[in-house]
Amino acid sequence: MNVLFAASECVPFIKTGGLGDVVGALPIALKKEDVHVSIVLPKYQDLNSAYLKQMTYMKYIFIPVGWRNQYCGIFHLEQSGIHYYFLDNEYYFGRSGCYGYDDDAERFAFFSRAVLEILPHLFDKPDVIHCHDWQTGSVSVLLDAHFRNQLFYKDIRTVFTIHNLRYQGVFSKSVLSDLLNLDFSYFHKDGLEFYDQVSYMKAGLAYSDFLTTVSRTYAQEIQMPYYGEKLDGFLRWRSGKLRGIINGIDHERYNPETDQHLFANYRDSDGKRANKTELQKQLNLNVDTEIPMIAMITRLTGQKGIDLVLRVFHEMMRLNVQFVLLGTGDREDEDAFRWLAEQYPNRLSSNIFFDDGLARKIYAGSDLFLMPSNFEPCGIGQLLAMRYGSLPIVRETGGLKDTVLSYNEFTGEGNGFSFTNYNAHDMLYTVERAVRLFKDQQSKFHQLANRAMKLDFGWSQSAKEYVQLYQNLTK
Repeated sequence: MNVLFAASECVPFIKTGGLGDVVGALPIALKKEDVHVSIVLPKYQDLNSAYLKQMTYMKYIFIPVGWRNQYCGIFHLEQSGIHYYFLDNEYYFGRSGCYGYDDDAERFAFFSRAVLEILPHLFDKPDVIHCHDWQTGSVSVLLDAHFRNQLFYKDIRTVFTIHNLRYQGVFSKSVLSDLLNLDFSYFHKDGLEFYDQVSYMKAGLAYSDFLTTVSRTYAQEIQMPYYGEKLDGFLRWRSGKLRGIINGIDHERYNPETDQHLFANYRDSDGKRANKTELQKQLNLNVDTEIPMIAMITRLTGQKGIDLVLRVFHEMMRLNVQFVLLGTGDREDEDAFRWLAEQYPNRLSSNIFFDDGLARKIYAGSDLFLMPSNFEPCGIGQLLAMRYGSLPIVRETGGLKDTVLSYNEFTGEGNGFSFTNYNAHDMLYTVERAVRLFKDQQSKFHQLANRAMKLDFGWSQSAKEYVQLYQNLTK
């Protein structure tokens, strides 16, 4: 079984969010299931420079993008038995960042077409092309329109994974002929048409052989109007080809017993004390392990429930807690946390940037991890928090609902705390419950933290589900 992942980012080469983590970790787990995985990525200017020198140039070909014929250099790197291919074009990728440019429609039309054009030049012909998010959404329709009548491509199947339905790659309908070389037979409600525009996300949903998303609950939620981003009806129509498979984390990379970023390694929640003390010193917080520390490592956007936090922030601080924030995002939210840090010196640390080493120190040093998302396809933060013994406080949505079982005072069950309604005071009540347990019943709190640390959120089970899916497609 040969599978080619087509994606716009991948750890350790380049990452802007959870997509990069998934594309980096899932192939390693699949390899353990005897699946041969290759990965194709754009050769961005911002790729991790440590790997640029290790790449070898293979060859170049020309890619048709509408009326254009564009150069595409193919570079190769093998690591841990996985083949990585990087597609080079200075005009499209020789710039800072991955997304957000006015010509993203053209850049990722080129990339999607190139994914298909390079297949005869790779070491392994894929049985399945596994595409990720809107940047590779047009791969399946291009395969159907331009390649399916060629013997080499005849039996190749496609899987398309939705990582976040909100970001869809919607562009003017002129891209249909100008960039994708498609006629208007593909522009209809069951094809690429999306409110008189073209959606690259919908192209993947319409023409791929099977669809997945990153948690069971999110697979159900996106078929409802509130979460469906105007595609809920289309997803209900394709629901027979849609499955939710929960994301995992790399247990070796994120391991409190061996993580070199931590102040001190540990194997149970008692070992967190040294990390908490040193983190308090580093962030200029009052040094006191008896004060509950609440952390947020997040993008500051509407999706992440920042409005709920700001609405009741003063009430939270009256619970005599410390609060640590790490992340960037909307300017207004960044400024709000900067202002709050001035109001609560030695109790609130607002770090308006991102640093992976500091993130791990915060997971290891905090007691509680707040993640009150409006929607959350899967979520990685709550999984990492539990791995490091920081109990999550989440809203019951998407992957948060699938992975966090709220503490039950009567049975002792649970691995965190949760609330149902997207409401600031429901969140505040849940924070109060968690803080009260920390202050009044330390032994139970540490029991919960130790239980969370022992949970297996690795990729093994998810990889087995993907293998079954690939096998069913290629029978």
